Amino acid sequence: MFGKNLKYYRLKNNMTKKALSEAIGVTPMAITNYENDERQPNMDTIKRLAEALNIRVTDFLENSGSDLKFTHGKFRKGAKLGAMNQEYIKESVEEYFGRFFQVLSFLGGKKILEPIPSLKTIPWTEDPEQAAQKLRDYLELPSSGPVNKLVELLENRGILVFFIDLDTQYFSGMNGTVNGIPYVVINSSMSPARKRSTIIHEVAHFAFDWPDDLSEDEEEEFATAISGAFLFPREDAFRELGYKRTSISKTMTMTCKEYGISMFMLVKRARICGIINESIEKRFYIAASKAGWRKNEPNWDIEEVEPQLFKQLVYRAVTEEEISIQKGAELLKTSYDSVAKECFCSEEPWNT
Repeated sequence: MFGKNLKYYRLKNNMTKKALSEAIGVTPMAITNYENDERQPNMDTIKRLAEALNIRVTDFLENSGSDLKFTHGKFRKGAKLGAMNQEYIKESVEEYFGRFFQVLSFLGGKKILEPIPSLKTIPWTEDPEQAAQKLRDYLELPSSGPVNKLVELLENRGILVFFIDLDTQYFSGMNGTVNGIPYVVINSSMSPARKRSTIIHEVAHFAFDWPDDLSEDEEEEFATAISGAFLFPREDAFRELGYKRTSISKTMTMTCKEYGISMFMLVKRARICGIINESIEKRFYIAASKAGWRKNEPNWDIEEVEPQLFKQLVYRAVTEEEISIQKGAELLKTSYDSVAKECFCSEEPWNT
């Protein structure tokens, strides 16, 4: 537990083993031994480690998920995401779900998350439109129409979602399992529209029975196509945009808002469905690039998505007196007062 927490907080502070060792006056090998739990530092060293990492000594004693079984998805080969960031993402996932499963244990364990979806069960098809419809069936959704409250929907289907704040354009999302339960981790710094498309992209990775002979690039490309067809089905594209368009207009942003998609996705879907031609598509991309939309497209008032299940479970455990307010604050890494306010606001009628 100590070693895993040390590694997590070192990575969180973006420190190499060498930098941390120099900060506290030990060798890099000593840090390696501490993180592997092969040596236990004395109390003086622990205090220096805590000071260097700007944390409390007690933070080293948190449940870090070391008793959980994780399988993490692979990062793309050739991706520009550095090794330290890759390690940090995995350690952050395990630290977060360590806290998540703590509160789950107070409330009756895994059965709280039921139903848990089966993995790799959707039959493969070469048509992204058909695949998207199968994914909608998998998530018990209608064949067309906007998908609102996407994260809440997934959490209600037994798919766990974690947002990590990572200041890099080289990471959007990853998937995996914790104790056999699927999870999706998403970079919270992205726009709401990109979060939504990335979430479905990652769900597609573990929901489909992908062919063994499909390359990584082919699978990534196909998962992206499924995400677009899932969020903006062909039937909806024709209904919202018509069968033929000769230009891209500002009024289309209303459709972006309704379906929670970017203009880039809307234009791509319009081209795939034959609503616009290749020339119109290219002209939009050129204009959008000049406007800086590739890095910072306007939000179009798209609904922000955020996981709520963990908070709900903690608040439930507090109100049912399974855990204290202080324990709830520690699990959520927030203040005592904020948890007390959410759980026991005296002004509400049900607390009179």
